[in-house]
Amino acid sequence: MNDFLKMDVFFVVSTIAVVVVAALLALALIRIIRILRRVEQISDTVSEEAVLVRADVAELRQNVKQEGFKLKHMTRFARAAAASFMGGKKK
Repeated sequence: MNDFLKMDVFFVVSTIAVVVVAALLALALIRIIRILRRVEQISDTVSEEAVLVRADVAELRQNVKQEGFKLKHMTRFARAAAASFMGGKKK
């Protein structure tokens, strides 16, 4: 077999391999970007919920300071937390 023919076959095979590897890396990068976007959305949701929980706890503390510790404060807090957790609106 001619040396130039061997060289041409090598370059064709190498080019195909590089194109396939580049395509796979591009697909993996796209998936990673989509995952990172989803993580950012989840992080934003958790941050918003943390603000709501902080407000609920502050309200509970204020009620306990004003009226003392009563079972109704804990049940109101638990209902608000459960409604928030289940996706409902707090009354």
